[in-house]
Amino acid sequence: MAHNLLLEGISDAIGFIGGALAGFWVGRLLGWNIFAVGYGNESIGGIVLVGLGGGLGLQLARRWQASQQANSESDLDAKEDQKDK
Repeated sequence: MAHNLLLEGISDAIGFIGGALAGFWVGRLLGWNIFAVGYGNESIGGIVLVGLGGGLGLQLARRWQASQQANSESDLDAKEDQKDK
């Protein structure tokens, strides 16, 4: 159980950081700098993209976790069915 929680936490962290970095670089491509002085439109836009990217990355990581869990459960069911025959 603890092993699964550790993998879940690591997967969530990788998804969030990856998504946030993707949002950061999309913002940079658009010319939006989150580190600009003050809170201008470009800075706010970059911050929003980083937040959206982090949230989307986390959601993708959780969907991936759910699909992996469903695949492992279906594999176990298939093995049990073969044993019953």
